[in-house]
Formats: sequence, C-alpha cells, structure tokens
Amino acid sequence: MEMIGPDDVVSAFSERRTGQRLRFDPSRAAILVVDMLNEFLEPGGEMVLLEGRRVIEPINRLLAASREMGMRVVWLCDEHPIPEDREFKKRVPHCIGGTWNAAIIEAMDVAPNELRIAKRRYSGFFGTDLDLRLREWGVQQVVVTGVVTNICVRSTVHDAYFLGYDVFVPEDCVSATSDREQASTLYDIDTHFGDVVRSEKLMAVGTKASAAVPR
Repeated sequence: MEMIGPDDVVSAFSERRTGQRLRFDPSRAAILVVDMLNEFLEPGGEMVLLEGRRVIEPINRLLAASREMGMRVVWLCDEHPIPEDREFKKRVPHCIGGTWNAAIIEAMDVAPNELRIAKRRYSGFFGTDLDLRLREWGVQQVVVTGVVTNICVRSTVHDAYFLGYDVFVPEDCVSATSDREQASTLYDIDTHFGDVVRSEKLMAVGTKASAAVPR
C-alpha cells in the first residue's frame, strides 16, 4: 500500500467540497478593509510588515470600483484603549488608541463619512457592532481585504462565515506574514469559508451585475 503523507491527508480532507462558487452581488455587498495602519505598514511601527504595502494599490483600485457600484466601505482598525489589554499578554503593546500607530496609513484612499470601527481583538466582528451595521444596511456579502491574511483577515472571515455572510477574499488585496502562511490561509478560506478570487475578476462580475440592474 502506498504511504500517505501529512500533505495528502490534509488535501484529501479539505478537497471534499461541492465545487459551488458564490455569486457576487454588489447591491448586497460591502468592502471590509482590515488593519491598514501605521503600526503594521509604516517604518516606526511596533510590528511592521513592509511586504503588506503591496496591497495598497490593489485595495485602492478595488475601493474606487466598489464606490462606483454604490457599495459600502468599512475600515476595521486595531485599537486598544488601555495599556493592560489582555491581548498584550500574547503580543507586545500596539495600536494604542489616539496615537499615530493606530491611524490608517496616508496612502489609503479613505472617502469622507466612511465608517471606521475600532476592534480590540483580531476579528472585526468580535466585541464590535459591525454585524449590526451591516444588517441595518441590508448587506449579505462581504469582501475582506487588508493585513494580515493569517491573523486578523482570517479571524474576520471566519466570523463573517459563522454569521451567515457570503465571503469573498481578493487574493491580491491581502498579505500574510509569509508566503507559506498566505498560501495556506487562502487555501483554507477557499475550501471552508468563502471564495478566494482576483480583485479584477470580482469587480468585472460586479460591474456586469450593476449594469444589469434597471435604473
């Protein structure tokens, strides 16, 4: 009998999927931008992932296209109001509220009046009113972007799926702590939690869907 390695076991399990893909509908969708903050993306931050800056331009292009289609944009921002936050037992203190570190980087295209939600944990849904806001807007699909893929993006994706949202992750609009973690996390998301796509393909589908809606 041929020996089965760990990778084969994981693949055999994960690939037991239906093959069905989600249908993107911009009239029911919102863009979630996760942690595009000075702390993580600018020199001088406490835990900088400079590779993450590669998603700035793709996200800005996605935002421009999504606004044209009337989609909501929500900025999910790591922010800790107290220095003894429990998260700091695991991670060094970071993103203290009211500081430069917790601000969105200047390179991001933030439109006036777009919602900014502070989060104290990795997921944008945990302990915030994000779910309530989305439901009040009639949002049923979320497009999750930002950093980092294998921590805050992944946690937000998981909670969105658990709460019943259709989840899309544009692979060129998220960045992980390593190439290995990027590939592994996107594989897990695509097999268990949502659809991993290219941003240009998602927007092409969205533009076509928007054009088909009677004005």
